[in-house]
Amino acid sequence: MTATPRLGATRQAGGDVQFAVWAPFHERIALHLFDPDDRVVEMRRHDHGEHVAVVDDVPDGARYRYRLADGRELADPASRHQPEGVAGPSAVVSPDVGWSDGGWTGIEVDDLVLYELHVGTFTEEGTFEAAAEHAERLARLGVTAVELLPVAEFPGERNWGYDGVFPWAAQHSYGGPHGLRTFVDACHRAGLGVVLDVVYNHLGPEGNVLAEYGPYFTEAYRTPWGAALNFDGPGCDEVRRFFVESALMWVTECHVDGLRLDAVHAIVDPSPAPFVEELTAAVHARASQLGRRVLVTAEDAHNDPRLTRARNLGGIGMDAQ
Repeated sequence: MTATPRLGATRQAGGDVQFAVWAPFHERIALHLFDPDDRVVEMRRHDHGEHVAVVDDVPDGARYRYRLADGRELADPASRHQPEGVAGPSAVVSPDVGWSDGGWTGIEVDDLVLYELHVGTFTEEGTFEAAAEHAERLARLGVTAVELLPVAEFPGERNWGYDGVFPWAAQHSYGGPHGLRTFVDACHRAGLGVVLDVVYNHLGPEGNVLAEYGPYFTEAYRTPWGAALNFDGPGCDEVRRFFVESALMWVTECHVDGLRLDAVHAIVDPSPAPFVEELTAAVHARASQLGRRVLVTAEDAHNDPRLTRARNLGGIGMDAQ
């Protein structure tokens, strides 16, 4: 059995870059690379609808789009970086090697004293790097962790972040993925954890490309924002995987210490093994592999006690709500 390819653009050990997109709506997709020269590479379709290409000579920051059979070109749903915003091409991002937090192991939930921070308004510059300069000052306040309002790529330059459309990409106007990593590293040096607010109950409308690729949404349920994300219908296994891998990316590539799931009461998923349980278990397992503590907390208007009940007692296993 062929291993399921990792979504997005992934730098491999030999230096090549693997591009993989789940697009079951399409029989053929090509990769259009703009850097270091303009070229089009046909992608190979796998059984479950993944399209994959492995390409050499791809520098960090290289722009790319996926070309559909009708000639339209779209950004990568699992883009790590949208340097020109939601309407622009995606960009290749390799994991940074300059981390200084090797001894950092996370923070206990009982020790959490959170400072909620909006990157776009916290400093005059409105960037991750500008905010990073205040990490030690935040620590002196007595807080133990910073909770970032959502930073997944959204339309425009400044925004609350709750209408993001690229769940894997840190907002370009804030400094993109490299800026986020700089901020997290600075917080860890100052003894602060970083919790990231993530929105997996809906996506915004402007710049949203997911519905062009596959059954990411379902009309079986309606939410305050329109069609629900497809967590229990045909194709839901791959949709769940997309969002779980997004969560794992923030933990693994950006070293965040916790995820705060926005409005889990708005996630429509009556399946026996709910998506939020799958995500929580996956994040805790990855944290164990990394030798760190990574917390999963939730906003829930229903205050459902199952969220924080242990899994062996029939609960979801989250750390707090």
